[in-house]
Parts: sequence; C-alpha cells; structure tokens
Amino acid sequence: MAAATEKKPAGSAKIRYYRKRVRLFNLIDKIKLWPSRTGQLHGIRTITVTGDMATLTTHCNKQFVIRNSLNSRAARWLRNKWAVTVCPECRVPAWKLEKYAATRFKRHHGSMLENDTRHPGP
Repeated sequence: MAAATEKKPAGSAKIRYYRKRVRLFNLIDKIKLWPSRTGQLHGIRTITVTGDMATLTTHCNKQFVIRNSLNSRAARWLRNKWAVTVCPECRVPAWKLEKYAATRFKRHHGSMLENDTRHPGP
C-alpha cells in the first residue's frame, strides 16, 4: 500500500522496452534520434522513406542517406548508447535524452515496433 502512495522523482523516466533486432526505420521513427559517425546524437526533423533507403533531415539541416538494416553501425550505436555528445545545433531537449537513457533493448522482451496494419474484427 505504501508503494502506491509514493510518487516518482521528477527526474526519473518510465523504462521502455524494445526488441534488440528491430528494423532501423521503425526505431528511428519512434525515438527521433540519429547517431552520426562523429559520435553526436542529432534530433530528426523528417524521414523520407524510399524503398529500402531513407533520407533523414536533422534539426541542424544535415541530411543522411541510410539503409534499413538490423545490424548497421547506427542501429548498434542506438541500442548500445555509444553516442558521445549531443549536437549543439539540434538542441535535443533534456526530456528526450532522459527518455532515451531509460530505454532498454532486450532480445526476448519488448515491442517489435511494427506497424499494425491488421483491421479489427467484424
């Protein structure tokens, strides 16, 4: 009963679980962050998907052309949180960084981030 009345501290974010091997486009569309090769996290403004390739436009007006891969460099960097700094031009808000830091990637637990295209029953 005491646990129900306690409140979370203001700085703690809810832990979210995603599968480890999800498609990169789905993951990026969900978290709206991109790790560049220099180790910076960029905030994503738009994603334009063309088949198995996509063009990302960041808030600092940089464009990246990416492939939809499960084990690419960017997917590994996002899962393992290897980005070193945050882009000062993108101005990624602190709440988004806290939410990303609280995200866990598990092999057998979490959302697959698939688009639900099924129609409800009759």
